Amino acid sequence: MIILYPIITGTLRTQNENSYNNFLRLIRGDLTMINLDRPLCVFDLEATGTDVQQDRIVEICVLRREIDGREILFSSLVNPGVPIPAEASEIHHITNEMVAHQPRFADLVSPVLKIFEGADLSGFNAAKYDIPLLSAEFKRAGVDWPGPNRRVIDSFTIFSRKERRNLSAAYQFYCGKDLSGAHRAEADVRATAEILWAQVDRYPDLPKDAAGLDAWCAQSDPNRVDPDGKFIWKNGDAVFGFGNKHRGKTLQEVLMTDRGYFNWMIEKGNFNADVVRICREALLGKFPVKKI
Repeated sequence: MIILYPIITGTLRTQNENSYNNFLRLIRGDLTMINLDRPLCVFDLEATGTDVQQDRIVEICVLRREIDGREILFSSLVNPGVPIPAEASEIHHITNEMVAHQPRFADLVSPVLKIFEGADLSGFNAAKYDIPLLSAEFKRAGVDWPGPNRRVIDSFTIFSRKERRNLSAAYQFYCGKDLSGAHRAEADVRATAEILWAQVDRYPDLPKDAAGLDAWCAQSDPNRVDPDGKFIWKNGDAVFGFGNKHRGKTLQEVLMTDRGYFNWMIEKGNFNADVVRICREALLGKFPVKKI
């Protein structure tokens, strides 16, 4: 279903009290806003995976804010034309059944172009993910997008630069203290110890013993076959997760068409021991099996 409607007082549905309060602050003018000289489209995509060139969109939502403050929301599920991997559905909860009778992206080109017309772009990590992913979909439909002179405001970039992710910031966040003498060993180690105690106290789901914390910290991305993500899970099979030559292909496919590629990976010396082991086993006809 495609949803396209103006957002006005009384029809905006909020997911929680905080977002509702923020909305009230917006319409009262209490919240600092960006001065716009042209419309701004904030958008988000869900897809069959994280490969911006190969994966396909399964949902698109665009919030267009006009210069005068009016807002229009465009939202639609999208039939990607390929199966949605179970690993992707586990994240965004969009299934093959949900998109089976939805429009293909090619059917949405006109309304999507219209909602973005003349607007700047914004999103969370949009510069590295949403924009190239959407651009690839448009390219498959024969459209050059986003075109020149589009300004991009990426809230993830702002977040990364403005919110520190160092020991001093962690000490302030968890312990409510300023770290004096930072980068001297004793001061840093005492702060680190305090942070650890505070973390265990703060999060009820964290294990309370060393073995449990070790296992928790060792957890990796469940979509990765190896720690570096050179191979990833897709539809239960291990596929290449890097490079342009074989990205998205299963190990079995590459073994049949380019067996020497595994030898190259083994001999190159730049891959970790897990990747080398997987390559050696693949050459013997043994492939990773995903644990259920």
